[in-house]
Amino acid sequence: MKKVIAIHQPDYIPWLGFYYKMAHCDTFVYLDDAQYSNEADHNVNVIKTSQGAYRLKIPVKQHLGDLICNVHTKDELKWKDKHLKTITMNYCRASFFDKFFSDYEKIIRKEYRSIADLNMEVNRYICEGFGICPNIIKSSDMQIHSAKEQRVIDICIRAGGDTYLSGTGARVYQQEEHFINQGLRLEYIDYKPISYRQLWPKVGFMPNMSVIDFVFNCGFDWEYVEKQVKELNNGNREFY
Repeated sequence: MKKVIAIHQPDYIPWLGFYYKMAHCDTFVYLDDAQYSNEADHNVNVIKTSQGAYRLKIPVKQHLGDLICNVHTKDELKWKDKHLKTITMNYCRASFFDKFFSDYEKIIRKEYRSIADLNMEVNRYICEGFGICPNIIKSSDMQIHSAKEQRVIDICIRAGGDTYLSGTGARVYQQEEHFINQGLRLEYIDYKPISYRQLWPKVGFMPNMSVIDFVFNCGFDWEYVEKQVKELNNGNREFY
């Protein structure tokens, strides 16, 4: 029986595809000691509003070369109040808002050592809601100092895996034979953006929103997510 390892940097309220990867692995490794990037989603994501997409961005204290696990949020700028107010304004009419918002607010309002810790705690709550429960490891605890593709391979081996579940974007630079030569199978995630019930129908359906868009509108209905992805991969499509 294969043991699947997935790896991803800890992002802020990421899209459903992030959790789909977690749901299809045995061990999930947070790459929290990767270099922080302003181009990534470590401190930003997108929600749907009556005017279209809106970016929620956390202000952070960081310098060039800082690791994600060493980047701090600027809580003195009251970003938590702003994000929670914006979310309330745009999701208070959603079917599951009243059921889940108070829990979400409690998590956001806690103090965290880093943006990585904040993101991982939010993700823990969401995973529990969906019933997704892989073994969780932080790369910062593994003390692996290789780089790029070799680091991925080393992490998988250290985590006891025989299969690496990768995002499709890595196809352009990963070499399958490099994994095979070190006893690993390389597989790619089959997630495709799904359709589901959203607010603001006049705006039209907006894919790839933050996971909270799905949770507030549809609850923690992971069975629906799996069914929709399966239908899309079979060339069909059903709507919520």
